[in-house]
Amino acid sequence: MREFELLAELERRGLIVGVEHDAAEVEGLVVTQDALVEGVHFRFDLLDWRELGYRAAAVNISDLAASGAEPVALIVTLAAPDLEHAVELYEGIAEAAVPVRGGDTTRASQVMLSVTALGRSERIPGRAGARAGDLVVVTGPLGATAVGFREGRLPRPPLRVEEGKRLAGVASAMLDISDGLTADAAHIAGRSGCRIVFDVDAIPLAPGATVDDLGFGEDYELLATTPDPLDFSVIGRVEDGSGVDPNLGGWEHFLEP
Repeated sequence: MREFELLAELERRGLIVGVEHDAAEVEGLVVTQDALVEGVHFRFDLLDWRELGYRAAAVNISDLAASGAEPVALIVTLAAPDLEHAVELYEGIAEAAVPVRGGDTTRASQVMLSVTALGRSERIPGRAGARAGDLVVVTGPLGATAVGFREGRLPRPPLRVEEGKRLAGVASAMLDISDGLTADAAHIAGRSGCRIVFDVDAIPLAPGATVDDLGFGEDYELLATTPDPLDFSVIGRVEDGSGVDPNLGGWEHFLEP
């Protein structure tokens, strides 16, 4: 069973609820959680402990940004063989400028870092509101992580909190790009019951990136459908139908080779 098949089955059985967006809204709080596992999400030949800390904070703040939320706190759980580098890790988390309010530490054979981020939003666009006639916009260039991976370094994820709050006022749907442009756009298309068509030539690329890098993921720019693009790059449109065109690939856990 693949990741999104599992989520769909759990929803069908009523074992999970309200998981259709980048973050959950719980009694006025916007809440999200991501885990970074050594050997799956990062390698220490591509980043150090401080960069790992910043990255763990940033990818969670990105989900809040996709919900138009202002971050207010982080809860951090660290599993590692020892705590020799824990201070460096937390120094990196602190660079994201959102306070850590709790968490846990435990021993493990490899490093796993889990962060829960909490925020507040006046309006959460979610993934289900896109309609034919909307434009598709992105907050910045894509492909930087793919380039960095090839060059032996991982760039810091962007923090798009202010952009997210601006877009939340007009967007019909919004999420952050973590699994690849078309893979994430498919979440909006599926939830909204629409078709998303990209103008590939209009997609802004990071220096050194190509269209082939758009399926790599981990860009953490915001992707939104909106009748008003504001001043963001327009890279496509929403039509009647289903799916995403073209399909540029993407990352999925548990995908069989």
